[in-house]
Amino acid sequence: MNSQAMAAASKPHVQPATPNPILIIAGIILITFTMRSPITSIGPLVGSIRADLGLSNVMSGLLTTVPLLAFAVLSPLAPSIGHRLGTERTLLAGLITVLMGILLRSTGFVFTLFVGTAFIGAGIAICNVLIPGLVKQRFPQKAGLLTSVYTTTMSMCAAIASGVSIPLAQGANLGWQGSLGFWAIVVLIAISVWLPQLRAAGKMSAATKVSTPKKGLWRSALAWQVTLFMGLQSFLFYCTIAWLPAILQQNGISSTNAGWLLSLVQVISLPASFLAPVLASRFRDQRMMSVVIALLSLLGCSGLLLNGNMVVLVLCLIFLGLAQGASISLALTFIVIRSENVRQAAELSGMAQSVGYLLAALGPLFIGYVFDLTHSWTLPLITLMIVSVLLIFAGIGAGRNQTV
Repeated sequence: MNSQAMAAASKPHVQPATPNPILIIAGIILITFTMRSPITSIGPLVGSIRADLGLSNVMSGLLTTVPLLAFAVLSPLAPSIGHRLGTERTLLAGLITVLMGILLRSTGFVFTLFVGTAFIGAGIAICNVLIPGLVKQRFPQKAGLLTSVYTTTMSMCAAIASGVSIPLAQGANLGWQGSLGFWAIVVLIAISVWLPQLRAAGKMSAATKVSTPKKGLWRSALAWQVTLFMGLQSFLFYCTIAWLPAILQQNGISSTNAGWLLSLVQVISLPASFLAPVLASRFRDQRMMSVVIALLSLLGCSGLLLNGNMVVLVLCLIFLGLAQGASISLALTFIVIRSENVRQAAELSGMAQSVGYLLAALGPLFIGYVFDLTHSWTLPLITLMIVSVLLIFAGIGAGRNQTV
């Protein structure tokens, strides 16, 4: 070895500089702002959009179904895209896609409304899948805490976006187009904060380069248990969001109070969403935790059948809120802790969210179909109780202290 080579070998290996961890966390949180607000902001404006563009009820319903279908279709593809381009670049591409979708959707034409909605779903699908892997890569020792932060942020933003849509449209005189377009500002801020992460793009850790098991995740029993936990809790959540007000109104609750009670469920879910990943990271396994969450869902759904007094009803809704807040954050935590490396986490995320959002899209339609057949909420509620029981078994499997 010559003297130059020896000198080069003696120099310590210097890793390229990476962005400050605080900036990474800020970027992740801002991305989560964009992962729910463009979807939940449209619900309160559907009446105005339908009247302005002459949409049918079926077409109006598609405005919330299209993003979920985009999640289901694109989630399995996102890990491969992220592996080829790098997680940081792919997340930036997802944000740009969401931005394009928001701008298209806000132009005021039927065609661009639906094309923009599809773009939004595609961009959010990419972010949904890749964020858990990024958390595992950048913060392996604090994955539970950071999962708590970003899942709680998603829930808060979903509620805020629903609440301010009408004030933006009417109070600020922006109309429904301006109200929907407002969220482009949030995406632009997220993009500007995320740009420094591109310096780390392509620098995969050794764990990232480890290949996934040869048999593949789609043939792993544990991967399917994690996937079913994600899917079943998504089914319960979106059915509750879609039909709880109607169920409450049949029990004699006014439409105004039914709306407030639905808000109660969402508010109660916030602390549960934050605490579940933190607690999960402290337990050797999460089987008992999964059972408790599923039992809360079962109690909440069964209590709606009793048609009891307001105290009993509110107690059941508190159970539902706790179960739904904890179950989504625990499902995302399972993706992180049941995978061995970053790439595997992304692929498990894609599998779980693909099936999960397919069930989320079909669930409210199926419950509505059952109600139309029976003209009663008894059988639909029994269906939700059965799904809660199935969630127990999926959680017992997914909660084992193993990796896929």
